[in-house]
Amino acid sequence: MPDLERAADRISRLTAAPHDLVTLWQETTDVLASAVPFYWTPCWYTLDPASLLMTSHFHDGMPEFPAEWLHAEYLEDDLHQLSDVSRSTSGISTLHEATGGDPSASPRWQANMTMGGDQELILGLRTRTGEVWGALGLYREPGEPLFDRPEQEFLTAVAPRLAEGARRALLVGEAADPEGPESPGLVILDERYDVHSATPGVDRWLAELPDGDADAGRLPTAVLTVAARAARGDGGVAVARVRSRGGTWVVLHGAPLVSTGEKRVAVIIEPAHPSRIFPLLMAAYGLTERERDVTRLVLQGGSTAQIAEELVLSTHTVQQHLKAVFDKTGVRSRRDLVAKVFFTHYEPRFRDNEVRVAQDRPVRGGPVTRS
Repeated sequence: MPDLERAADRISRLTAAPHDLVTLWQETTDVLASAVPFYWTPCWYTLDPASLLMTSHFHDGMPEFPAEWLHAEYLEDDLHQLSDVSRSTSGISTLHEATGGDPSASPRWQANMTMGGDQELILGLRTRTGEVWGALGLYREPGEPLFDRPEQEFLTAVAPRLAEGARRALLVGEAADPEGPESPGLVILDERYDVHSATPGVDRWLAELPDGDADAGRLPTAVLTVAARAARGDGGVAVARVRSRGGTWVVLHGAPLVSTGEKRVAVIIEPAHPSRIFPLLMAAYGLTERERDVTRLVLQGGSTAQIAEELVLSTHTVQQHLKAVFDKTGVRSRRDLVAKVFFTHYEPRFRDNEVRVAQDRPVRGGPVTRS
């Protein structure tokens, strides 16, 4: 047990620092190897919390995710899919447990066996507030011990940290390689809270925050406050939500940098905006606001009864909205709807991220937003 506690502490420190995503996955893999033995390599994923659809993967030694695996995830009827485990009460599952100890009838198990893996464990990377930012797949060879309860409890305990780390890593990547004016900004402060370095575009965010004065070299109070909280904390992250000069909300994340040998703090500034999938669904398919809400919950795997309960609607009304969504998107079933949204808007992002990883460029989250 002390080994698991040390591993959990190391993961907490790793995920608090503003790493890029691939570095985070690689360094966390090294820690996991000493705590929860696995076959070959972990399978790391990022998911869009609004839809629970995959946006990227990282399998060391597998630069391209097989197309048939994506089809199995989104077009076939099988157990143990990432979204199902991630939204479950426990957020963790093994294929052996899900099949009552006999996974041989599962196409997923048969595919795993061709790669040399018998057991499969899926962990949803869910924050303490319930947002899912990724998933982890671990495997073991035939004849190896089953993933036991202490190992699963350890993984469940570190899952929120891994989710927060993935979210932060995506922000760091967007700040380092911005796509537009809404991209996050990153500023590094030294031990005197002077600017050591900054990413392109961060000046815009600093100018949006109250009481700062760039000409006088005075940082906004919100930045200094978050930086100070992070610097004197326990290695964790300080977060603040601040109204900008223009009346919109922005979120600040402060995290200490401990690997440089000098005391520095990173502050990430991002817009507090809704997920990009919402305007995408309306623009691409002409969905009404209520149809959009129903679609979001279908993508997440919600049943008609669950959707009705969350949206405070009758099941009949939900079915009517679903029929309208099917007509507008040109599909005939829920599975077809999920597949259409994924392969139209998420697979391009998923494949582009494979290229980005190969080129040592930051990984992107969320769907492709063009219609």
